Amino acid sequence: MADGTAGTARILITGASGCVGQYIAERLYAESDVELLLLLRDPAKLTAVPVNDPRITLLVGDLRELGPHAAAIATATRVIHTATAWGDPERAHQVNVVAVKELLRLTDPAVLEQVIYFSTASILDRNLKLLPEAAEFGTEYIQTKALCLQQLEQHALADRIVAVFPTLVFGGRLGEAGRPHGGDLHPTSYLTAGLSEAMRWLWLARWLRAEASFHFIHAADIATVCAHLATSPHQPNPELGQGAIRRLVLGQRMITVNQTVGALCRWRRSSPSPFGIDLQGWLIDLLVRLLRIEITPWDLFSIRQRHFVHEPVSPPERFGLVSLAPTMEAVLETAGVPHKG
Repeated sequence: MADGTAGTARILITGASGCVGQYIAERLYAESDVELLLLLRDPAKLTAVPVNDPRITLLVGDLRELGPHAAAIATATRVIHTATAWGDPERAHQVNVVAVKELLRLTDPAVLEQVIYFSTASILDRNLKLLPEAAEFGTEYIQTKALCLQQLEQHALADRIVAVFPTLVFGGRLGEAGRPHGGDLHPTSYLTAGLSEAMRWLWLARWLRAEASFHFIHAADIATVCAHLATSPHQPNPELGQGAIRRLVLGQRMITVNQTVGALCRWRRSSPSPFGIDLQGWLIDLLVRLLRIEITPWDLFSIRQRHFVHEPVSPPERFGLVSLAPTMEAVLETAGVPHKG
């Protein structure tokens, strides 16, 4: 276990066994000499870094019960908080709001230099301001992320916090028979895992058109940005028009839904139909009513919003670094999506 010495950087990563957490831990382990404090619930899921290395300390436990790890947390010079929860409203509030403040309380202000706090781009509008509908209509996950950001803006450590807002996250590889995660050391993100299903519906999608757009980013590129931030001197927020907390939306340049379908078709060596049905808002609303589809207020808002885009976005290139997957084609390549079904 890492004991640490004066002057040694000690970076605490919560959610360290998750997809993004493991990419970040791996990058910091391979490209720096920092000591890593990895907070996680199941050490068996940690596959991207050597758990017995003296530079790595495992803090095994639930984020809602940090007491046993208080002494270790107080030694952290940097914190990268990726852990989150969704599904159950009570658990989401305890993990996404209460536990975040408790984690910060247990840090030592005399030692702590920086906190990289993970939120979601879904709570921000185009100009990186809090989206009112996120707090009003969002799922328990989105509402708690919006609430936590509001509270952190007033926190005593606000000037040491960098809030990162990932867009749609890809990572890992598609699994194969006998090879979990396609042989990759990293867990597979939910979006990457869903690529197989998306490909099965490509025959239908190629006949549809939708006026919508979004950003995406690969977990490896999130790790590149976070490792850069965590190993660079922290500074007051240099972003114009923001408060004490720096807001960075992690994503590649905007891509439309139609461009995405086109990329998927080309990957499968086909092409979108020259004649397509335009899924306009009124048509989607009609289909929802006719098919009696259960839809939440947030789903309805998202359908009508259509364009989840932000300015600026922060891919690795914004920091003079290089992205692993700057295009949808690169995402499909890294995920191991076959060119033919």
